[in-house]
Amino acid sequence: MDTIIEKKPLGRKAIQRIVIALIIIIAIVSASLYTMHSAQTKVSADRVTISEVVQGTFQEYIPLTGIVMPVTTIYLDALEGGRVEQKFVEDGAMVKKGQPLLRLSNTDLALSLVNQETSVYNLLTQMQISRNAAVQNTVNKLNQLADVESQLKEAKRIYDLDKHLYQEKAIGLQEFKQAENNYLYYNEKMKLSKQILEQDSVFNQQQLQQSRQSYEGSQNALNVMRKKVGDLIVRAPIDGQLTALDVEIGQNKRQGERLGQVDAVNGFKVRADVDEHYISRVYNGLKAICTVAGKNYTLNITKVFAQVVSGKFQVDMQFKDSIPDGIKRGQTLQIQLILGDAIPSVLLPKGSFSQQTGGNWVYVLNKNGNQAYKKEVQLGMQNPDYYQVIKGLQPGEKVITSSYESFNNASTIDIIN
Repeated sequence: MDTIIEKKPLGRKAIQRIVIALIIIIAIVSASLYTMHSAQTKVSADRVTISEVVQGTFQEYIPLTGIVMPVTTIYLDALEGGRVEQKFVEDGAMVKKGQPLLRLSNTDLALSLVNQETSVYNLLTQMQISRNAAVQNTVNKLNQLADVESQLKEAKRIYDLDKHLYQEKAIGLQEFKQAENNYLYYNEKMKLSKQILEQDSVFNQQQLQQSRQSYEGSQNALNVMRKKVGDLIVRAPIDGQLTALDVEIGQNKRQGERLGQVDAVNGFKVRADVDEHYISRVYNGLKAICTVAGKNYTLNITKVFAQVVSGKFQVDMQFKDSIPDGIKRGQTLQIQLILGDAIPSVLLPKGSFSQQTGGNWVYVLNKNGNQAYKKEVQLGMQNPDYYQVIKGLQPGEKVITSSYESFNNASTIDIIN
């Protein structure tokens, strides 16, 4: 009779060994499959971009979007605040320098002008009165001097006569001394009168100079006030086109408030934003090229704005030789800013492959074009169209330049037509 042998359940250690063995087997199989897959990948030809390496001229440039602006723009600000009373021209009109554009009114300024004019006229009247008084005073002093001079002459005549008579013993000493004292008195009085007249003349000159300075100061203040009132008529600062005129009859405009602008029509400039990465390589005189209506035009940078905002700085450019026909203010232009001289180079068209390779290697097609293999390369400068090839590629070779993301780092790519 057979004996039934009961199966013993697996122990804990045995189960652990089985699990570990399965994990190792799965890892080996996965690694083998990955190695087989990474070693070679198939891809349809219409799903990749194939570019040819060429010999050409490399030009380093960056693409910019520029906005056409007038070469000169002068803003119109309210030099004096006031109420808009009259508009002489409308927005968009062509204007001449000095042409009235609009008129403001300001009663406070008008009243101040009247007060200043009255003050100047009063000062002028007072100055004339003072001058007349000074002249009259001088005349009186001259009359007094003439009287003293006449009295002195008479005193001298008597003194000379009495002196002779005294020497001849015709008159006494007392009578002679009286004539002598009288002569000396008028002689001193004559000196004093001349001194007073001289001092009076100096005083009159000083007073006249002070009055003149006071009058000139008041007249200058009046001229300033008249200019302030005159500034209520806003005039064109240059010949050009009036734009952005933002005023309506009856509006109140504060002093310094923007009213509009006048754009010069004798030329245009182009303003563009440049990435701050290039700020050390951009300078005045740098050349740029734009294409308008199929024709190339050359521009030069005339101003570089040093301020960086949101990672960009601005440049102004002007057309070098000619301006495109029909160009308009506010128009956008696609510009190539040239950063270096053109040099003969081996060129590889740009593509998204560099996102996976960092530009260190590429997939190069064989002569039949049905297979691509990895090849190390060294790329140099770049522009929006090409990489400059330093080494690793020759003109005529074909390279996959589209994304390598789906290739899983395969060493060989089979291209299926």
